[in-house]
Amino acid sequence: MFHPRRTLRALLLPLTAGLALTALPAQTAQAASTLTNAGFEADGAGAAAPSGWSEYGDTSASFAESGGHAGSYRLSHWASAAYKVETYQYLSGLTNGNYKLTAWVRSGGGQKSAYIALKNCGGAEQRTDLPVSASGWLRIVVPVNVTNNQCTISVNSDANAGNWINVDDLTFTSGTTGLSIKGADISSLPKSEAKGGVYKTASGTTGDPVTILKNAGMNYARLKVWVNPADGYNNKARVLAAAKRVKAAGQKLLVDFHYSDTWADPGAQSKPSAWAGHSYSQLKTDVYNHTYDVLNALKAQGTTADMVQVGNEINGGMLWNEGSTSNWGQLAGLLNSGYDAVKAVNSSTPVALHLAKGGDLTGTRWWFDSAVSNGVKFDTIGLSFYGYWHGTLADFQTTLDDAAARYGKPVFVAETAYPFRLDSDDSFENIIDLSSELVAGYPATPAGQLAWMNSVASIVEAVPNGRGLGVFYWEATWTAVNGNGWDPADAASGNGWENQALFGYDDRALSSTAWFSHR
Repeated sequence: MFHPRRTLRALLLPLTAGLALTALPAQTAQAASTLTNAGFEADGAGAAAPSGWSEYGDTSASFAESGGHAGSYRLSHWASAAYKVETYQYLSGLTNGNYKLTAWVRSGGGQKSAYIALKNCGGAEQRTDLPVSASGWLRIVVPVNVTNNQCTISVNSDANAGNWINVDDLTFTSGTTGLSIKGADISSLPKSEAKGGVYKTASGTTGDPVTILKNAGMNYARLKVWVNPADGYNNKARVLAAAKRVKAAGQKLLVDFHYSDTWADPGAQSKPSAWAGHSYSQLKTDVYNHTYDVLNALKAQGTTADMVQVGNEINGGMLWNEGSTSNWGQLAGLLNSGYDAVKAVNSSTPVALHLAKGGDLTGTRWWFDSAVSNGVKFDTIGLSFYGYWHGTLADFQTTLDDAAARYGKPVFVAETAYPFRLDSDDSFENIIDLSSELVAGYPATPAGQLAWMNSVASIVEAVPNGRGLGVFYWEATWTAVNGNGWDPADAASGNGWENQALFGYDDRALSSTAWFSHR
């Protein structure tokens, strides 16, 4: 639908003219150092311009309506035709320093852009995109450093017909936010390169993938350790070599012990063949010796681990059957044996426990309550969260926030990923290859992959009390290379994950690697 008035206004008042807004007498007259009507309760439903807020662009697309997050009303952006609108509030008289804006949001997705910004605060504009969440409210944060005693809080939509967002219950307080971990698991990389895998920059120059990812902002690498794998990769020697590359690139290192010769996950926690007939008492010694051996060797070559996972996706325990969650006392003994070995090598290395329960509040509570009651020692909590398996973003935020608060520990996403396309680059079927398997609002494109990662990162950033450490992308470099399939015992096995790597089928780094530059 064509709107001459809207088109004309859009030409006369470009949305980027935010600086000019602060000079208008109307804004200055109502400016204050605290947010006015931050919950949009002052006017009731239908308010075209909520009290304390100004609008700009297609102003009919911005209004207050019923259905708030905490109160009765919310701010919404919506129109039956394409629209661009900004709802903003100008604060002045601020004491210079660090501030953070917190907001509760929902979005149906589909916009060219939908974000909350802090601008005209003296430095660079800061933005957080609204994650797509059509039902559950999500908390997001935007930090800024105010250097000119003022700041404009801005809610922006550049939307197609029928796109909508809801925003409510904003707070603007002193403080700051950001992620200390913007990492990736690159365990498959050494074997990929040995089998002929090639990695290129976005412009097509062949290079070192560790360096390419570092240049995108990656600051932490995760490497898994198998005990005696059939293909000779992901073992102690290979991890030592990979760790040198990681540290040479200025990155930190997370060592992920599977305590198996092959994949350990919620469906499989098989003992290494060398430990097969061992008693529970001997298994505790095995865990200690293996953990100590690998970590001490890393330390000896100058690549001390910066964090260690004792076990991988141990929903049902590890080293089955002795270490199953059906025998918590024994599982606790095995986990503490690993913990003690980590601390014996380096007392300051944090130990993480890792579950694949990113959206499962009840399951996560049951597991960690059991761990605590059985005296399990741990420093951080890692959760896998794949949106096509583990629930909604709202479920994820609830679980992550609860884990941080309930156990008083920092939390991080140990694994997440998203497809950038659905077809295969080899003859092996991809794990996610149907549009029906995708998360609503996140297409299988590089842009969809980037949006997913920024949404997950923004939720981790918003964990209260600064307890959200960051995110690891799972297997960023696992492209389709003949011989580098999923089964270490079968050289002919294929890769079901290449459509979720961060390098495309042309071997070039995808635009989605920009997520590493998240705050």
